[in-house]
Amino acid sequence: MNNQWNRREFLKKSSAATLAALAAGAPLSSLLSSCNNRRNAKADTVILLWMAGGMAHTDTFDPKRYTPFSKGMNANDVLSTFKPVPTILDGVSFSEGLESIGKVMDRGTVIRSYVAGDMGHILHSRHQYHWHTCYKPPQSVSAPHIGSWIAKELGTVNPVIPAFIDIGQRFTLGEGEELKAFHTAGFLGSEYGPFLIPDPSAGLESVRPPVGMSSTRFETRNQLYNDLISKGAMGEFGSDYQKESLKRSMEQAYMLLKSPEAAAFDLTKEPKESYDIYNTGKFGLGCLMARRLTEQGARFISVTTEYEPFKSWDTHDNGHTRLIDMKKQIDGPVAQLVKDLEKSGHLDRTLIILASEFSRDMMVEGRPDLKVQEQVEQPDIIHDIKNYGMHRHFTDGCSILMFGGGIKKGNVYGKTSDERPCKTVEKPIRIEEIHQTIYHALGIAEDASYIVEKRPFYTTPDGLGKAEMELFA
Repeated sequence: MNNQWNRREFLKKSSAATLAALAAGAPLSSLLSSCNNRRNAKADTVILLWMAGGMAHTDTFDPKRYTPFSKGMNANDVLSTFKPVPTILDGVSFSEGLESIGKVMDRGTVIRSYVAGDMGHILHSRHQYHWHTCYKPPQSVSAPHIGSWIAKELGTVNPVIPAFIDIGQRFTLGEGEELKAFHTAGFLGSEYGPFLIPDPSAGLESVRPPVGMSSTRFETRNQLYNDLISKGAMGEFGSDYQKESLKRSMEQAYMLLKSPEAAAFDLTKEPKESYDIYNTGKFGLGCLMARRLTEQGARFISVTTEYEPFKSWDTHDNGHTRLIDMKKQIDGPVAQLVKDLEKSGHLDRTLIILASEFSRDMMVEGRPDLKVQEQVEQPDIIHDIKNYGMHRHFTDGCSILMFGGGIKKGNVYGKTSDERPCKTVEKPIRIEEIHQTIYHALGIAEDASYIVEKRPFYTTPDGLGKAEMELFA
């Protein structure tokens, strides 16, 4: 374990892996396609609702004893900064501000025992890389995003709609290059990478030429882009397989451009009553777009609250006041997404997952038995509201929600301690089990792999991930 990781080292290793992926030839399937077992699949589509930045479990879906703010309070006495509010499930509460999601928990499961990976000094981008790929960075090859694995193994539902769509994340912010490291199909090829929509309110702009550009001019520009690609890193280092994969991805995007299905990206087509429920910001509109794309046959959709250092869920200060706003952004749209998909008949075959890279705590950085370098100054006595909230990174007890796709309804899985440290005490579940649970729901075998650099590369490290069958009905 490297306890001295920094962004520069992460980027250096990730860039080398990306170049290795470009040079890789076609990954050879070392096993029969897992698609042959899809008769046992419980889901056809996955929607990942990503709470980027570290969502505190004790202030969201796993509330503990509530302690209201008062000047001069002892920081160690604060376990939750919001009141617990009953959900539709008997004896199960969420924290204040998540009442709408609480009312749809009879359709899903709350996991309260996710344990994030131990990687020394905590960097958000490294833990997000681990969550999305199931592999700890760095790797000698560029590990594919879970959405890319699914796109490769299962293909498209609707050949016009990209199999893997990512909504809401920009790469022009701090740590943008690090985030790019896992928003990739890696050695699987560009055609399985994400179709990026940074802003869902401008989603239609992603699938049509800019205003004022004729189709002839667009085709000319597209050819110039092809020429530019051939003279860049792909042209210099890319294998024939990778070049063909990039070409196919561009052809698919062009096909979408001319299709009637492109209207799914146009949120102005949504009835006002429905639009207003989702319109809590970029994330809420992303949920609306995810619903529309699911109905059009998308395979994997990721909607993020967007990671930007020290903003949103990255609560290095003002944790309590920040979460008031974050809950307003997610509560109505997430609940409405579940209800809308249920109403349209898509929920049973759509697996919805709400998750974050790790949790947060007032006092513990890392986990109780493996503390890491402190990144936040937290006074023992709180005098300012900015210090009231969960500011440190906590990896030993995180919450995940799951709906649809064969998941049990009205279920609670795992448990964390009711006193600090609020760590997992029952049924710990880790990322390789989460990933394989998702793959199992889709009918993808746990030993699915490809030969890369003369060795098998599995969907989970060494193919050891096991689906948690207790999560299924």
